[in-house]
Amino acid sequence: MWLAGLEVPAERWGRERRFRQAGYRLIAGVDEVGRGALAGPVVAAAVILPEDFDHEDLADSKALTPEKREALYEIIVQEAVSWSLGEASHEEVDALGILQASLLAMARAVGGLSITPELLLVDGRFTIPGLRAPQKAIVDGDALCASIAAASILAKVHRDRLMEKLHPQYPAYGFARHKGYGTREHLEALRLHGPSPIHRRTFRPLCQDHRS
Repeated sequence: MWLAGLEVPAERWGRERRFRQAGYRLIAGVDEVGRGALAGPVVAAAVILPEDFDHEDLADSKALTPEKREALYEIIVQEAVSWSLGEASHEEVDALGILQASLLAMARAVGGLSITPELLLVDGRFTIPGLRAPQKAIVDGDALCASIAAASILAKVHRDRLMEKLHPQYPAYGFARHKGYGTREHLEALRLHGPSPIHRRTFRPLCQDHRS
């Protein structure tokens, strides 16, 4: 279900407050990370925050240092009304495409919540197919809604930890440093060693190399 007609106030997290004023109490923010990576899964998180949650450091995960993300991760998982993580594997990314794989990871995250949300606030331009709860897609939602910002932090920290754990299995690629994104170091490792089993074969430059 698409919700319309609620404008964005200027105050911090004002949009989410407007939804609460409209009568929604159990609001789940949903976000994903890893869409642009060349290796590893897409990870999504869904978070229902208490109505009064507003930690001073809470922000879009991309705007935070790794240390602040880790600290906020622990605060969020302790204080959230409910939270859940979902993944779509690199095989699912290759089979479905990155958009559908991202939406699948989000659906899995929402499905793992211990409490049914009254409203989903989804980062980006698309809502999640197949869910009954009302949804609102919000571009740059991780900078506008506290629950989406919290979801972005949980997803980012979880995925970073996962890629660090995978590093010893594939040390030549440097996953602990770049987390699977297309850095110069990563591209050079691909040139020297070819793709690992966890690389996304449909992503450039891997799809070009795979066809040659």
